Amino acid sequence: QVRLVESGGGLVQAGGSLRLSCAASGSTVSRHVLGWFRQAPGKERQFVAAINWSHISTYYANSVEGRFTISRDNAKNTVSLQMNSLKPEDTAVYYCAADPRAFGSRWNQWDYWGQGTQVTVSA
Repeated sequence: QVRLVESGGGLVQAGGSLRLSCAASGSTVSRHVLGWFRQAPGKERQFVAAINWSHISTYYANSVEGRFTISRDNAKNTVSLQMNSLKPEDTAVYYCAADPRAFGSRWNQWDYWGQGTQVTVSA
């Protein structure tokens, strides 16, 4: 079992930055793929970024490539998402996710979820 707790959401103006963090607990979480998804009201949960356990592979949605950076610290069991040049369309609830298998971009391919943290970007 893996437990995920997000922090770091908030309100920011367009062009600003936020850093999200996720604390993961569980015996094998350091071997899990860790990622971030987001969900805006009335929309499906969509993939944002992911990183495999060895840090070798990172994955980004086209909409955030070059603006967001995902990183993880296996010693601390944390994954972070640095979000720069934020846009109003980035407004959503952001969820941390973990899975023991290979990366998948569909939300239903992931086993474990945090409770979510709100990110609001004003124009």
